[in-house]
Formats: sequence, C-alpha cells, structure tokens
Amino acid sequence: MKKYISKFHYLTQDLPNRSHLEQVNIACETGANWIQYRCLSKTDEELVNEINDIAAVCDDWGATLILTNHYHLLDRVDAQGVHIEDFDADFEAIRLSIGDDKTLGASATNIAALQAVQQSGVVDYCGYGPFAHTDTKPNNKPLLGFEGYRELQKHPEIDIPVIAVGGIQLNDVEPLLETGVYGLAVSAAVNLATDSGAALKAFYQKIY
Repeated sequence: MKKYISKFHYLTQDLPNRSHLEQVNIACETGANWIQYRCLSKTDEELVNEINDIAAVCDDWGATLILTNHYHLLDRVDAQGVHIEDFDADFEAIRLSIGDDKTLGASATNIAALQAVQQSGVVDYCGYGPFAHTDTKPNNKPLLGFEGYRELQKHPEIDIPVIAVGGIQLNDVEPLLETGVYGLAVSAAVNLATDSGAALKAFYQKIY
C-alpha cells in the first residue's frame, strides 16, 4: 500500500522552555503537514496523554502525526504511523504489529543499510543521515554531506522516498534537493530559532 509521504518532516524535541504540544501548535499554525513526535523522556502514560493532545491539534490542521519509536502505543493514540530509529529493528515484525494502514519509517546511515530497508518491502520511507553535525540525535556515524546524497544518483534501484536528516540549515535546502533526495527532516534549526514559526515557514517555502 503506497502511502503519502511529505517532503518536509518537522520533528519535535525535548526543550526546557517549550512543550511538545506548544511546538506542534506553532508548526501546524505555520503550515507543517507532517509532524514527527520525538519524545524520549517520558513514561508510556505521559506519552499517551501528550500524544492524544497533539493528535487533536494535527487533526484540526490536517497534519500527519508520526511517533518516534513508540509503535507499541499506536493502538492507544490517534497517530498515522511510526518512525523507527533502531538500525537493527525487525521491520517485518513491526509491520505485522502495526498493520498495513500505518506509515512505517526507518533510519539508515549508508547505502547498504538504505538498500536493506528498501528490500524489507514493508517500510514506506527512510530517513538518511546525518547530513551534518547535530546535537538533537548524537551518534558516531560519518557525516554524509552533499556528496553522500549525490551517491544516491549512482543507485537508481533505490526508489524508496529518502529523507535527508541531521543538522540541516536553511541554506542547505536547495543544494540538498538538487542531489535528488525526496525531502528533508528538520528539528533544531526550527525549534532553537529565535522565531520558530518564521524559521519553519522559511523551510517550507524553500521545499515547496
């Protein structure tokens, strides 16, 4: 089942001065149509309560809501899918668990991993990175840079939607899209901006 995948994925993050719900309100009011709720600091009960509040906002604005990792909560909340950050996850088992209707995203850091995600046959899109240094999701994987995404042009067999992710700034948008990636994911460049709404709108306008 082919799913709609936005070209612009906005990710919430744990911030000391702004709740995830407040972040989503700003994003939706500014035009974001794809929200990835990325909260790694709460219990399941706290998550369910917050996700349902966020889902109501997304429903009001017609935005897709994706959960980071917590696919076991999908039967308790009104979300459209899940993004799995575990590179070694059993995607076929997760697909069986969540059903065919939900969107399933994965993460990859190199061409071989990207090919493996596609070959699973059950993943709808893949976040590919990191593009540049990021403190939002620290890891020790090599930075891809623009050249890493240009490598995709040598692999026409990869036709799963590839979403560039990791430390992307506004000036990176056009050259990244020129590499042929399907879309971009952004978190800190919006959430840590002086005016988050204006920052998100600037990204959205460059992508669309």
